[in-house]
Amino acid sequence: MTAAIKEAFASAETINLWCEPRELPGGLHPVEQFSCELLPAHLRDWVDDISERMQTPPEYVAIPAMVGAATVVGRKLAIRPKQQDDWKEVPNLWGCIIGRPGVMKSPAIGQALKPLNRLSAFAGERFERERAEYDAADMERDLRKEASKAAMKKALSTNAQADVSNLRFVDEEGPTLRRYSTNDSSYQALGDLLRHNTNGLLVYKDELMGLLKPLDREENSEARAFYLQGWNGDGSYTFDRIGRGANLHVPALTISVLGSTQPAKIQSYVDGVVSGSGDDGLLQRFSLAVWPDASPSWEYVDRLPRAEYRQAAFDVFDHLDRLTPDSVGAVTDEHDARFPYLRFDAEAGERFKVWLSDLMRRLRADDMHPALESHFAKYRSLVPSMALLHHLMSGKTGSVGLLSVLSGIAWSDYLEGHARRIYGSAVNDTAQAAKAILRHIRAGDLENGFNRREIERRGWAGLQSNVERIQAGLGLLVDYSWLREVPADQPGERGGRPALPTYIINPAVRG
Repeated sequence: MTAAIKEAFASAETINLWCEPRELPGGLHPVEQFSCELLPAHLRDWVDDISERMQTPPEYVAIPAMVGAATVVGRKLAIRPKQQDDWKEVPNLWGCIIGRPGVMKSPAIGQALKPLNRLSAFAGERFERERAEYDAADMERDLRKEASKAAMKKALSTNAQADVSNLRFVDEEGPTLRRYSTNDSSYQALGDLLRHNTNGLLVYKDELMGLLKPLDREENSEARAFYLQGWNGDGSYTFDRIGRGANLHVPALTISVLGSTQPAKIQSYVDGVVSGSGDDGLLQRFSLAVWPDASPSWEYVDRLPRAEYRQAAFDVFDHLDRLTPDSVGAVTDEHDARFPYLRFDAEAGERFKVWLSDLMRRLRADDMHPALESHFAKYRSLVPSMALLHHLMSGKTGSVGLLSVLSGIAWSDYLEGHARRIYGSAVNDTAQAAKAILRHIRAGDLENGFNRREIERRGWAGLQSNVERIQAGLGLLVDYSWLREVPADQPGERGGRPALPTYIINPAVRG
C-alpha cells in the first residue's frame, strides 16, 4: 500500500475531516402538462379525442399535427415579424416526440398525420388521372411533332434563312406527382424530389436516431449541411457531384423533419451535443421536441372516433392546401417576390417586441449552457412561425393578430421546460450512474481503495460495458464529497498497464 493510500485511509477514518456530502442532482426537469388550448380551435377536440382513445399524451398527437400543417403551408407564405424590417420566417418546423417503448408514439404520429396522408392520397389519384390523359394524347403529340418537322423542312427548302421559330413543336410537359412527405431517401434523392415539389417536403423517420446518427459521420457532412440549410426554408441548393451531372439546381430547399425516439437514445445523443462534438445546431432545430411524463393511470377505451372532430381537422388541412397568397391578403415585396408575406398588426407587433426583447436579454446574460442557448435562440423563428400557423389554421386573413402571437409565445413557454429536460438529460445520465454506484457502496459491494475496473468487472445494471459513464459517475461522487480520489501510482520502469486511481469512501455514506 502506497503512502498516499495509507494517508487517505487514515483520514477516511476521521469523519470530521470530510465535508458533508451534498445531495446528488435530481431527476428529470419538470415539464408542464400539455393543454389543447395551445392549438387552433378546430384541432383541439380532434387531438383530445385521439389522445383519450389511445391513452397517450396529447403532445404525441399535437406535435406531428403542427409539423404536418407547417409542411402544407411550406413556402407559400412567410411572416415578417417586425413592422418595417424585411426579416422573414418561413413557417417550417422540426418535431420530435420522446417516450419509453410501448407508450404509443408511432401510432399517435400515424393518427396525427392522417390529414396530410389524405392530401397525399388525393394528389396520387389526381396524378393518375392526369397521367392517363397525358398518355392517351401520345399519338397526337407524335403527329404534331412530325407535322412541325415537315413544315419546317418545307420552309427551309425554299429559303435556308427563313424564320421557322413559329413552326417549332413545343412538347407538353407531363404531369408531376405532388409529394408531401418521404420516409427514406438519400439527401441527393431528397433534393431531386424537392426540384419537383417546390413548396417543401416532410421527412418522417419513425426512429429519429436513424436519421441523426448517420449525419454525425464525417462522410455524411454534405448531407448534414443539406438538412441544416433545409430548416431555414428559404434557400436553394445546387448539386455538383450527383451521378447525373453537375449543376443540378434545387430552387426551393424547404425541409420539415418529424420523428420519435426513446429517453436512453436521446440522452446518449444529447451527451455528444452538450460536450461539443455535434454542436452545430442540428439538434437545436427541433424546436417542437417534447418529453412528457407518462401517466401512471391507464383506462381501456373502445369507441368510434368522433367523425365531426376528424372532419374538422381534415377541413383545416384542406384549407391550408388550397390557400394562396392572394386569398389571405399577403403582400409581395418587389425585391423578394418569391415570398409573399403577412405582418403582425400593431397590437400583436408590440407584444412580440416585448417577448423578443426579453428573449434576447436572456440569451446575452451568458448564464446557460451554449447548447441550450442555441436551442432557445431558435425560438426567434419558432414564435412567429407558430403565430402565422395559428392565424392561417383559424381561417383568418390579413395581418396576424394578438391572439395568434400569444399562442406562439405560449408554445415557447411550454416547450422551454421540455428543452431543459432534454438537454439536462446528459447531466442526469451522469447522476444516475453516480446513484447506482452509491447504492452498491451502501450495500457493501465496494470497499475503501476500490477502482473503476472493479465496477466494470461486476457488470451491474446500468453500469455494464460503459467506461465513460462509470468514470463520469465516480467524478460526480468526488465532486459532491461522497468519495475522495487517490491518484494512481505511475507504472514501473518496465511499463505495463497504467494504474488506476482508487477511491476512499466518506464514512457518512454508511454512518
